[in-house]
Amino acid sequence: MTDQGVRFSRAIIRPPADSFADGLTVSGLGAPNLALARVQHAQYCLALQRLGVTILPVPPESAYPDSTFVEDTAVVTNHGAIMARPGASSRQGEVLAMREVLESQYATVAEITAPGTLDGGDICQAGRHFFIGVSHRTNEEGARQLASWLARFDYTSSVISIRETRELLHLKSGIAYLGDKRLVVAESLAGHPALRGYEQLVATAEETYAANCVRINDAVLMAAGYPALADRVAAFGHEVLVLDVSEFRKMDGGLSCLSIRLP
Repeated sequence: MTDQGVRFSRAIIRPPADSFADGLTVSGLGAPNLALARVQHAQYCLALQRLGVTILPVPPESAYPDSTFVEDTAVVTNHGAIMARPGASSRQGEVLAMREVLESQYATVAEITAPGTLDGGDICQAGRHFFIGVSHRTNEEGARQLASWLARFDYTSSVISIRETRELLHLKSGIAYLGDKRLVVAESLAGHPALRGYEQLVATAEETYAANCVRINDAVLMAAGYPALADRVAAFGHEVLVLDVSEFRKMDGGLSCLSIRLP
């Protein structure tokens, strides 16, 4: 593998709060088991540590049931961080605690401002390029503000609308960058004009949930239950670490949602 991608040294995480089951969800998979969710979250953190990532924990906060999905609160790069403005109003207060942590890691922290909305889960970095999803959580103005901020650091970006793609809450629900100009993509995104020039490993409709995988240094974290897609990722030379995130799926979350990964 010639493209090592972004190397992560730290990750901000927030364990599920007591109110976790009260969060936003349209999955229809039933209520999560809080005790099991906490076990799965701890296993996720152990996997990050095994891969050389230092954990930066933030205490749970019952006022924000969805707050374990920290990825939605910010976008980070080698050059700085920008606070998101979540599209669900019940989640906007989550940004405050994350800002405190990021201000301890970066000299300056920017922010998305009204009327822009932006969830970090709609942002996929592929080397020097960012794919920005316009969704029911991220609007055009939020996408414009992020693209303008990224351009200051010579990053390029392109916008992909997923508003008509019913099975994807966020862009990263259906796309992941593996390095070497290679993407895992859900069938509904395969062949999108913004993805030209990238080799696309297409997840079948049955494997869509597993398209939300995460390249962490020399390994790829993948959701349990999708051995065919895991084997295809491993065939490119990646170590694959399979993790059970069943309780987070019930709350419309996935592997990428559970951390803000810092270079």
